[in-house]
Amino acid sequence: MSGVAAVLGVGPGLGAAVARRFARGGYAVALMARRRQSLEPVRGEIAGAGGAALAVPADASDPGSVAAAFGRVREELGDPEVLVYNAGAFQPGGILEIPPERFDECWRINCAGAFYAAREVLPAMAEKGRGTVLLTGATAAWRGSANFAALAVGKFGLRALAQSMAREFGPRGVHVAHVVIDGQIDTPRVRERYPGREGHTMLSPEAIAETYWQLHSQPPDAWTLELDLRPSVERF
Repeated sequence: MSGVAAVLGVGPGLGAAVARRFARGGYAVALMARRRQSLEPVRGEIAGAGGAALAVPADASDPGSVAAAFGRVREELGDPEVLVYNAGAFQPGGILEIPPERFDECWRINCAGAFYAAREVLPAMAEKGRGTVLLTGATAAWRGSANFAALAVGKFGLRALAQSMAREFGPRGVHVAHVVIDGQIDTPRVRERYPGREGHTMLSPEAIAETYWQLHSQPPDAWTLELDLRPSVERF
């Protein structure tokens, strides 16, 4: 095995694709999400292909839950050399429509959870002088559209966290990259909602996962801090 990769925010789309890609690259993968039922199919798939995967329930919005989950990962697999933060929450609505408690929850999942998770892996990465932290962003990291405040505030914050983390830990050997996903990802939920939509109009989870692997593989004399991905037909 090459090491340990932790993916927080594993579902049937991008999180699963990233986990599979790092498993193919020889990593033992810690699969993390709020619901265990989201993790078991991915764990079984990786194990069936000869890889190693550990399913660890974790609530990204709860720092205690995140700390406990990473404690288990360190105990059973070792210190992660890769962290992919892919958790996200979307609550459409105007400023006067979104309940404050829901706004707070979206903020914690879209931004604060990455802070909680990074604190669990950065000490060992900095001590070893190597590591990768990849943060899944969105178009909302660039602009706060009407009715998107609950998403944009967290994604703006995630982008700022990536910049601060990169400037602090890059000189210590940790590669931090923020990936702006500008468009809808091809997932079972999207297919169900838009049954007639053509595949080329959406982002392929496998293609994004390959880009994440490429970011992780970059040599330290040519690191990317921010990268944007979109389908060729997406307007921007």
